[in-house]
Amino acid sequence: MNNTIRKEFGFAGIITVVAVALAMWYGFRTGGWERALNDMLIVLVLGVMEISLSFDNAVINASVLKNMSAKWQQRFLVWGILIAVVGMRLVFPLAIVAISSGLGFFEVGNLALNSPEQYALELEKSAVTISAFGGVFLLMVALNYFIDTEKDEHWLMPESRLAGLARVEAVQVIIAMVALMGLIFTVVPVEQRLAAMSAGLVGLLIYLAVNALGGLFDVDNMAAKAGAAGFASFMYLEVLDASFSLDGVIGAFAITKEIVIISAGLAIGAVFVRSITLFLVHQGTLAQYRFLEHGAHYGILALSLIMLYSMSGAHVPEVVTGLIGVAFIVASILASLAANRREKSPG
Repeated sequence: MNNTIRKEFGFAGIITVVAVALAMWYGFRTGGWERALNDMLIVLVLGVMEISLSFDNAVINASVLKNMSAKWQQRFLVWGILIAVVGMRLVFPLAIVAISSGLGFFEVGNLALNSPEQYALELEKSAVTISAFGGVFLLMVALNYFIDTEKDEHWLMPESRLAGLARVEAVQVIIAMVALMGLIFTVVPVEQRLAAMSAGLVGLLIYLAVNALGGLFDVDNMAAKAGAAGFASFMYLEVLDASFSLDGVIGAFAITKEIVIISAGLAIGAVFVRSITLFLVHQGTLAQYRFLEHGAHYGILALSLIMLYSMSGAHVPEVVTGLIGVAFIVASILASLAANRREKSPG
């Protein structure tokens, strides 16, 4: 067991040490030893926050990754780390601020490094756009799981009724658009409605495009197209990770405005989420805990609704968001264990 943990989480441990060392160096350079120790603590807190927010993401990742080849699983860990840490936790927020504010990308980067308070303010102005994009994408992930005629095992009572809705063509899209439109015209300020609508539609289109791309290769015995199938799944996982990371990036600014510290802390969480994903795949945990995937999707559904509601300007503390996801995961594990015991008991 120790060898397994070392193998799956060794790389994450190395990244943690590097991130903490970076925070210590940055803090010492900008404010001495007291600042260095403070930044080290903040980095660890951000790492834990990111893991708690994204644990259900790891379960969903594992459900996709288990069908990918060993080569693409390794690429998910190596290339995916670079995309997750550099792309989604650093470049993506800069790009969103640049697009929504009309500033140049490098100008926004300069703000992040030299005027973190102003950068945080600009990022906060983009909150409606971010919430609409991430909320719709994650809502589609949850709906596509629950509204499925081929889903024959249900955990909670609403699931069987939701599965029956799959008889209606494109009902997931209809539900997502009704939810988006309803919230836009009831809670979103008038001047931000167009931006919210555009971002929500982009989230929907990206989900449909990536899902359709994956569907092209979702056929048995397609060894010749395994690389294409792996690429489609890889892209789906990266977009999913982007949607999860948006909430964490914004929430991190409630703890610190330093982009270097935020990136280091979220990097720890991102690497550990990937390690947890591979651990779940290699240990066959999804098969052992039959309702674990259900619990993860309930967590995603809750997060999507929270993100959509936050278009109103309301703020749900990140600790609450994280605890909701963890609660569903724990409950699904306990329900799985109980179901396993019932099956083994005589009579």
